[in-house]
Amino acid sequence: MSIYQHFRPEEREFIDQVTDWKENVEQQYASKLTDFLDPREQHILKSIIGESGDVKYSFFGGIDNGERKRALLYPDYLTPNEEDFQISLFEIEYPKKFVTIEHRQVLGTLMSLGLKRGKFGDILIADERVQFLAATEAASFIINHVETIGRAGVKLVEKPLDQALDLKEIWDESEITVSSLRLDTVISSVFHLSRQKSQLFIQHGVAKVNWTMIENPSFSCGEGDLISVRGYGRSKILRIDGKTKKEKWRMLIGKQK
Repeated sequence: MSIYQHFRPEEREFIDQVTDWKENVEQQYASKLTDFLDPREQHILKSIIGESGDVKYSFFGGIDNGERKRALLYPDYLTPNEEDFQISLFEIEYPKKFVTIEHRQVLGTLMSLGLKRGKFGDILIADERVQFLAATEAASFIINHVETIGRAGVKLVEKPLDQALDLKEIWDESEITVSSLRLDTVISSVFHLSRQKSQLFIQHGVAKVNWTMIENPSFSCGEGDLISVRGYGRSKILRIDGKTKKEKWRMLIGKQK
C-alpha cells in the first residue's frame, strides 16, 4: 500500500522530503531541524515518522500555543531542548502614535525579502506591540534588510523567547458530522452557511486552507487543516474520527472566537 494514497497529490513532494529526512537520521545518527511547518505539514510529518521506531520528533515554535513550528527529528537516544530549535524572537519598534501595523503588513514585508515562508513563524500582536518569530539562521539577514513596514520606519530588536507576547487565541471546540470532506461541505457545516454560499465564497477566492487560496469546491480537507473564510474567521480540523453508521465523517473542530 502506497503512503501517498493517504494524502493529497500536491503533498507528494513534502512527503518525499520527510521520508528523506527520516532515512538520513536513521543512517547518519544525526538530528535534522526543519523550517517552520504549518499545522497540516506537522500532521503529515507525525504520520510518516510515527510514534515508534528509532527516529523521534519534537515540535517547537518559540511559544507554547503557536501554530507554525519547527520540527526536530533525532535518534531515540537524544533528548532535545529549546535551544536546538534555533528560533529568534524580534520585536518591531515603530511610531505607535502615528501609525498602526497589521499582521498582513508584517508578513508582506518579510516575504518581500526573498526568504522562504518556512523561515518565519508566528506573528504576534497585542496592545500595539508587534513581534514575530524567525529561524535564527536568517536573523542577521532580516535585521539588515527590514527598515520599513507599510509606511512606518521600524527598528527590529531581538528579545529572549520568554518575552514573547501571548497569542491569546481562544478556540471553541465542537464535534460535527459532514457528508463528505469536500471544502464546500466542511465550510458550510463549520460556518453555518448554505452549500451554495460556501461554493461562491470558494470560487470568489475568499476561502483559504493553510494560508493558501483554494478555488476548487471539491478540494478534500484533512486533519490539521486551518480553514479561513474572509469575514467569518478561522477554524481548525483538530481530529477526524472516521465515519458514522450513516457514512458521515465525524470530526473535532476548533473555531476561533
